[in-house]
Amino acid sequence: MSTEAHQLSTLDSGVRVVTEAMPSVRSIALGFWVRAGSRDEGEDQAGISHFLEHLLFKGTKRFSSREIDELFDAMGAEVNAGTSKETTSVFSRFLDGHLERAFDVLQDMVLRPAYVDIDSERQVVIEEIAMYEDEPQDKVHDVLAGAIFGDHPLGRPIIGSADVVGSVPVPVIADWHDGRYVPGNIVVAAAGNLEHERIVSLVEGAVGDAGPLPVAPGPPRERGPQLRFHEKETEQYHLCIGGTGIPRGDDRRFALRILDTIFGGSTSSRLFQEVREKRGLAYAVYSYASHYYDSGQVAVYVGTRPDNVSEAVDVIGAELARIQGEGVTEEELERARENVKGRTVLSMESTLTRMNRLGSSLLMDVPILTVDEVLAALDAVTLEDVNALARDLWAPGRLSAAGVGGSEDRFRSALEAVSPGLAQAA
Repeated sequence: MSTEAHQLSTLDSGVRVVTEAMPSVRSIALGFWVRAGSRDEGEDQAGISHFLEHLLFKGTKRFSSREIDELFDAMGAEVNAGTSKETTSVFSRFLDGHLERAFDVLQDMVLRPAYVDIDSERQVVIEEIAMYEDEPQDKVHDVLAGAIFGDHPLGRPIIGSADVVGSVPVPVIADWHDGRYVPGNIVVAAAGNLEHERIVSLVEGAVGDAGPLPVAPGPPRERGPQLRFHEKETEQYHLCIGGTGIPRGDDRRFALRILDTIFGGSTSSRLFQEVREKRGLAYAVYSYASHYYDSGQVAVYVGTRPDNVSEAVDVIGAELARIQGEGVTEEELERARENVKGRTVLSMESTLTRMNRLGSSLLMDVPILTVDEVLAALDAVTLEDVNALARDLWAPGRLSAAGVGGSEDRFRSALEAVSPGLAQAA
């Protein structure tokens, strides 16, 4: 596995090109990363970033939607895209011999969409929104984000609103694209069997002149504990408890990865063992951490039948109290450290993972570390680092809660085990 440092070039236009050579493979993963996501949207624009991502595949002046599909199929290539709260990425993985052709199609899609067949794609996205509404195990995470971040855009779902998607006119979408898909807002990232200067040359021939950058939205304000419940008849209650976390560039992110692995992010974690393995109260129970440019989030999720809600939340409350009061042990620290190191190294055998790391890190101004530097940072995490984060981030008095299920009263009553103030929160 290559541990060579990346190469970075900033073009006169403002586009940044970052690559990592992996000579032992025969493929290249290449992506366009744009600093545009749901946190840039107002309420009347909710979902426009995600909708635009779909429309990039519907054709350009040079290539129809069908031609795009056929060209990538003919190369045996994978092509996909994703929208997050802060970024949009469009990427492909292909054989190294297809670099020029794959790049040509990809850049035309990203930089010069034609907005054809837009009404049919409206219906596709509206169906996607309806599917999301029918999946409470997914929706509850956005309900929690709304509790934590309130009316800040970080509190809204990435997928957006059916009302907006169903009515937003093409000129508004085009203005959104032209105002954000500008050179200074774009990173082109690639990993695989490549030459950096060749990628730079291709990008130079594709992008236009520098333009003004969009105004970045401000950070979310701190809020006290909040409770939100979405009433829906379901077989299970889907519950989340969490609070604000740390930004993606925070040096404590390595300690948080280890803490999350100990608390609920692995099969040997406290939550998995106590809730699922010992008591059989849930099939799915886990913790996670999300990072944003200037904020973050930590959360616990459990899905359980109505009769088990109170006991499951009791156990989670007890584990929150234990990690606060007792902290983690040296044995847990070392096991979780090796778990994270192993997952990191194994994931880095993928060109796609390496490209994603390059693109997202550079776009968000996070230092790009070699694999060895990441491992060294994980090795440097101390027991006090982890316990200090646990005391800070998982203090019951700062946590909010969200639920999807049949009865809000049942949910509120169960939350007494976490924090009486939370159970009474608005």
